[in-house]
Amino acid sequence: MRMLAALAVCGALAGCAQPPAVPYASDARVASVAYRAPGPATITVMTMVSNRDGSGGHSALMINGSQRVIFDPAGSFVNERVPEQEDVLYGVSPAVLKGYKSAHARSTFHVVSQTVEVTPEQAEIALQLAQRNGAVPRAFCTNANTNLLRQVPGFEDIRTTFFPTNLMEQMAQRPGVIEDRYFENDEGTIVDGIENLVIAE
Repeated sequence: MRMLAALAVCGALAGCAQPPAVPYASDARVASVAYRAPGPATITVMTMVSNRDGSGGHSALMINGSQRVIFDPAGSFVNERVPEQEDVLYGVSPAVLKGYKSAHARSTFHVVSQTVEVTPEQAEIALQLAQRNGAVPRAFCTNANTNLLRQVPGFEDIRTTFFPTNLMEQMAQRPGVIEDRYFENDEGTIVDGIENLVIAE
């Protein structure tokens, strides 16, 4: 019963809802926007947290390996300038990352980012797992993220969960984690946020 309640809440809130139809980007399009952030390889858990009661509405994984992508399972973020293949968003430049956070943050939700430094090998395994995972059903965002992380060496202790804040709490216990919180005060939904985005080339 608790899991069913979690699925209902997660599906109704900050992005872990029925995703709109997304054109499958060509490999050539994906390759044309490939971006890697400078610095070490990292994995970031992003959690959309309610400003009202602290519950989680959605979670996603940003992986900075040979390129930086966002694994956004069952996510609602769709932007014609951000190519997607089966829940993996490509070309995650600083502008795209800011746009992704801005689309999710509003008066009712903020975005918690928890970043851990990993080896290039760990990041590449995570990237390949995300690319092979396929599209995720509605409300299974955190389940997909925890199942992926458990397959990355060094993250085997991550417990499978449907609750975004449970994964956030698990990440908070990891050595060296760097946490950031992003707030905006606008009204509306993620759809409104996406329509108002301006993402630079």
